[in-house]
Amino acid sequence: MTAAAPARPGKAATTRGGLLSSARSVFTASGFAEASIAEVVAGAGASVGWLYHHFGGKAELYLALFEDSQQRQEARAAAAVRRARSDGGTEPAELFVAGSRAYLDGCWAERDLARLFLAGGGPPGFELVARRRYREWTARNATLLRQGPDDGVEPWGDALVLVLTTVVSEAGHEVAVCEDEAAATRLAGDVLALIARIGAP
Repeated sequence: MTAAAPARPGKAATTRGGLLSSARSVFTASGFAEASIAEVVAGAGASVGWLYHHFGGKAELYLALFEDSQQRQEARAAAAVRRARSDGGTEPAELFVAGSRAYLDGCWAERDLARLFLAGGGPPGFELVARRRYREWTARNATLLRQGPDDGVEPWGDALVLVLTTVVSEAGHEVAVCEDEAAATRLAGDVLALIARIGAP
């Protein structure tokens, strides 16, 4: 008896990636409400059936695009924190600034998506998904900012962690709508300098 041919997970991943890439182009050009599923599948060279197989529909595709972008932002920030640690950084505020700088760089690099999600008009339930992501980000920042040496200094409180996370989030929104990279870099640098002063001993 001949064994069945194995599935091709690589093809599935390629198709999914192609649909996300096409969805990014269509959603950022047209917005969620006006975006056409036909345009997305045409841009990906896929079929409507493949789109529904991978995502379930237009709303789920939009949410997947958001989750995908957030995962890249998390990876950027985590990599920056690891580099700062490998360079000898130990102060929580220093590590937070390193991660935040990478996040803000990502807001400019992927400003098309940042502007899309900032503009509103997403599918029902998107605001709840975005809020959940924000709470998770705040919790990660709390963990990072409380990993400092046991030197008797009062740990970073919940309110301050929330304020700093909100400042970086709002700065990311503003970076994404800057007119050029120089303005985005300047704004990010000014915000991070203020945060560094707050965290200075």
